[in-house]
Amino acid sequence: MRHLLTLVAAASLAPMSASAQDAPATPAGKEALALLTRGIAFRTVEGQGQVPAYAAYLKQQLVSAGFADADVAFVPMGETGYLTARYPGRDRGGKATIVLGHMDVVQADPKDWTRDPFTPVVEGGYVYGRGSLDNKAGVSTAVAALMKLRRARWVPQHDVVLVLTGDEETTMKTTRAAAAAFKDAGLVLNADAGGGSLGDDGKPIVYGVQAAEKVYGDWHLTVTDPGGHSSRPGPRNAIASLAAALVRIAAYRFPPEQNEITKASLAATAKGTPGPLGDAMRAFVANPADTAAADRISADPRYVGQVRTTCVPTMVSGGHAPNALPQRATANINCRIFPGTSRAAIETRLIALTADPSITVALFDNGTIEAGASPLDPKVMAAVRAVAARRAPGLAVVPLQEAGATDSMHFRARGIPSFGVGGVFMKPGDIFAHGLNERVPVATIDPAVSWWEGLLTALG
Repeated sequence: MRHLLTLVAAASLAPMSASAQDAPATPAGKEALALLTRGIAFRTVEGQGQVPAYAAYLKQQLVSAGFADADVAFVPMGETGYLTARYPGRDRGGKATIVLGHMDVVQADPKDWTRDPFTPVVEGGYVYGRGSLDNKAGVSTAVAALMKLRRARWVPQHDVVLVLTGDEETTMKTTRAAAAAFKDAGLVLNADAGGGSLGDDGKPIVYGVQAAEKVYGDWHLTVTDPGGHSSRPGPRNAIASLAAALVRIAAYRFPPEQNEITKASLAATAKGTPGPLGDAMRAFVANPADTAAADRISADPRYVGQVRTTCVPTMVSGGHAPNALPQRATANINCRIFPGTSRAAIETRLIALTADPSITVALFDNGTIEAGASPLDPKVMAAVRAVAARRAPGLAVVPLQEAGATDSMHFRARGIPSFGVGGVFMKPGDIFAHGLNERVPVATIDPAVSWWEGLLTALG
């Protein structure tokens, strides 16, 4: 009953009033803002069961814009599920284009936030709330663009299918199911990746197309021991053994790697990067075996994920009493693996780094999958460049490799070209996805709707 009352309250929340600086100028932008503020109010975190309610709200909006009721469907999977909306094309037998996003968000503790994370606030030129950026801004602007196109009676050459998953932030079971359901798709355009960077003056400086992402992996390290009284320590201690292994893993640098995406990205970035960092980028592009150049790039937190696999300890626990020798100690090692390197190879390296056969190393299955990069598609890149030029003439467009993980991996693993082409432009310092006081600029909403409208019509 508590969930039902929360859902009713979220579904009935009215769009928030806004001052001039807090309001988009166009009807489609205003609609996107309404979609976003209503969307934030749905507490779509794991365990709350609100993804179906959010999906029902989005279906209602899509049908009101002219989508056939039968073409908008929600596939339930436990407490969550995924939403699809088919936009029919002229050639019904061709390969569909998927517009991808996710409805779920990561958890947020209200006591840590300045504002309640699930009460949308439009203030000072920003929309605040959990998921305002990741990924409800992308969902809202893409949906608003599709609604605008539907009302205008635009007809694409092939079907366009909106696919919104419900557990991207956790197990990705809905993503896996959606990728299987649309295994014959021809292209994926992901609203949860890519995007534009703004300078301090608010002007666009570069747009990144996500064409690859690192493979996610969590390994659990476990040490067990009979334990005993703390006054009689022996030669081995479970916590100490685990700690020594963690130090070795944390200090290890994986060999540098390069692919078509990172090579092109670093080459483009180097042009606007002065000093030793730019020199290192050029050197590494010319010679991927240049370890010194890779180390210089890795020293910058903005690029540490671009040149090699990284593995870091993220969680640790051990012991059962302050006056007893520990019987068990565990740790989580989180790895972001360079595409093309197998998780089996990483596990072998982790086992070697522990240097202790008593430590078990086991991969935790959280629904991620190994997937390579998507070869750069000239048609997609040309369309992005054309839309980017309308957004900001002369804007540089560069391919990029995501250090994190997105739904695209499940489509790439099936051989479907997938590109992160989100329409949000932000200053890097404004990005608080997964963090406190997450926000998205109101000023990006109108251009983001136009971005999706232009990109779909250019490709359609």
